[in-house]
Amino acid sequence: MPDTRPSRFNAWYRAARPRTLTATYVPLGVAAALAIQNGVFDLLRFALSLIAALLLQVAANLINEYFDYRRGAEELKQAGQGMVIKHGVMTPREVLIGAVVTVAAGSLIGLFLLTQSGPLLLWIGLAGVLVVVSYTAGPFPLAYKGLGEIAVFIFMGPVMVLGAYYVMARQFSAVPLVVGIPIGFMVAAIMLANNIRDLAADRAVKKNTLAVRLGDTGARQLYFVLVVAAYMTVGAFVVSELMPITTLAVLLTVPEARRLVYIFGTSRNQQTLHQAMGRTARLHGVFGFWMVIGWGAWLAFQLIQR
Repeated sequence: MPDTRPSRFNAWYRAARPRTLTATYVPLGVAAALAIQNGVFDLLRFALSLIAALLLQVAANLINEYFDYRRGAEELKQAGQGMVIKHGVMTPREVLIGAVVTVAAGSLIGLFLLTQSGPLLLWIGLAGVLVVVSYTAGPFPLAYKGLGEIAVFIFMGPVMVLGAYYVMARQFSAVPLVVGIPIGFMVAAIMLANNIRDLAADRAVKKNTLAVRLGDTGARQLYFVLVVAAYMTVGAFVVSELMPITTLAVLLTVPEARRLVYIFGTSRNQQTLHQAMGRTARLHGVFGFWMVIGWGAWLAFQLIQR
């Protein structure tokens, strides 16, 4: 009988949950646009920041995979990304080793960048690694206490934009924190979409995610609030001139956002919600893409005018 198991590369690729990695690409792209605008962009430092951030996000995904399996949180789930241990694609030991290696690699790059920037990066990095590890691990796992969405909103929105910008500029500015807020809303919507889909399974194993704590109706209403808030904050920042008017290109994604809000407001079908969760991750990516492209178009226009 032929071996139908995926190759090692495909197994690791699946465990890394590549569809979620827009949560790194988008804030780093926004940081790059802001750095170019302010004349502080550094390609090498940006590239190293991107690699380190990707490694730490993959580490978070692997840690989540390992500890959800160990805590029995995947037993009742019918759909979801990863799930490589549950389906016998990888062993728990392999996933744990992968988590340790990616945390170490990301942290080493971060330590190098620390020598090239300033002390603020140390606190950003330490806090980021702490969130990565404690999201599902340790005595106070954030995801099990209803704090997952808050953690990703802060650290994969404003703080990640600030960290990448600070590495290049080597000085603090509040602007990266502020312009990272719409990204934070969108990435929190990804997490909430995942937890709405898994609400029944999580409740059964006492994984008290924010969706479990709010209940089905409350969680779906919050999804609507997060998505709408992402667009409203972009509009507010354009009006206040924190972001160029061309970043309103994000409005091109409104039709898909409306469809997803409708799905999460009406559907209880597990497979439909699983697909909508993936589409929320894509919405985050496309939203960020148009924000960065819009910002880049404005910078190009300013350059032409000189």
